[in-house]
Amino acid sequence: MEDYVIKNGKKLRCGFTTGTCATAAATAAALMIFTGKPVDKVSVKLPKNKMLIIDIEEPYFDVHGVRCCVKKDSGDDPDSTDGILIYADVSLDDSGKIHIDGGKGVGRVTQKGLDCPIGGPAINSVPRKMITENVQRICEEYGYKDGVSIIISVPEGEERAKKTFNSQLGIVGGISIIGTTGIVEPMSEKALIDSLKIEMQVIKEKGFNKLLAFPGNYAERFIDNNLGIRGENSLKFSNYLGEVLDFALELDFKEILIVGHVGKMVKVAGGMMNTHSSNGDFRMEVFGCYAGLFGGSSIVSEILSSVTTENVIDILRRERIEKQVIQKVTERALYYINRRVGNNIKTKLIIYSNNHGILN
Repeated sequence: MEDYVIKNGKKLRCGFTTGTCATAAATAAALMIFTGKPVDKVSVKLPKNKMLIIDIEEPYFDVHGVRCCVKKDSGDDPDSTDGILIYADVSLDDSGKIHIDGGKGVGRVTQKGLDCPIGGPAINSVPRKMITENVQRICEEYGYKDGVSIIISVPEGEERAKKTFNSQLGIVGGISIIGTTGIVEPMSEKALIDSLKIEMQVIKEKGFNKLLAFPGNYAERFIDNNLGIRGENSLKFSNYLGEVLDFALELDFKEILIVGHVGKMVKVAGGMMNTHSSNGDFRMEVFGCYAGLFGGSSIVSEILSSVTTENVIDILRRERIEKQVIQKVTERALYYINRRVGNNIKTKLIIYSNNHGILN
């Protein structure tokens, strides 16, 4: 795998997905059936017509068919499945179709909202299409027109799945065979955003029309310790509030309660829908502006010199303008949130401070 991306000035090597692993293993096994010879490398076609050469391990013939495996390589962004062995057992039959199923270590779907039917293996539609098209290509090369049975298995899958969110998504017994491009891009923002949409689809399929959304672990802890309202309709959105609001609109959620630390929400009050620090930081400027608006012009310089928003709250409290400023922050944050959803979803915002609890 020789593809690279540049992130923050660093050259990082790309890897390949579990879907690509399963495709390569199945393609190699099909090739071995028709040639009768072991295969140590195979070329697979990815969704965007890119060809990738993958190393094959443990090629094996038996009376039932052929087994091959591929070692997952996540590149310079190792994830919970990096290094895992993904197997494909391939045999011919008279069904006239290419049939794909999951064996040991491939999760089974128990809830609606995922890219797989309930009761079926957690092999998403793109990997299924990749496997089918690549195996079909081999069949056509050798003039074979009847059926093929493919079973994907991951011996370590059940144990590795404990490090993933599969159980929260209703996938039991193993990992998922996934991937939309076939390539793992280091620190892929798209992968994180895609996973948020999947979580929201599952929440919606459980029958929830109301969503509780919060940025991360600190907010989660605050909710548990102070509000006690976290349930199956809860979503941790990291920095991607804007995308979550887009998905909420697309999935027809009726209400959203957003709970966030003042340091995150003051960014939203400035119109920032991705609150990662790499996208900007104008927290003190927003606070300074609103402090001046409510008679605190003498403390603007002190606010601009502050390192944390917790310290800013202390300053505002000392000057007795905390309520007015926080009210304005809440008002502006809700303005941008409601604008993002076109005022089509009922929204509520709770802003808290670690030192002072709920502020608004």
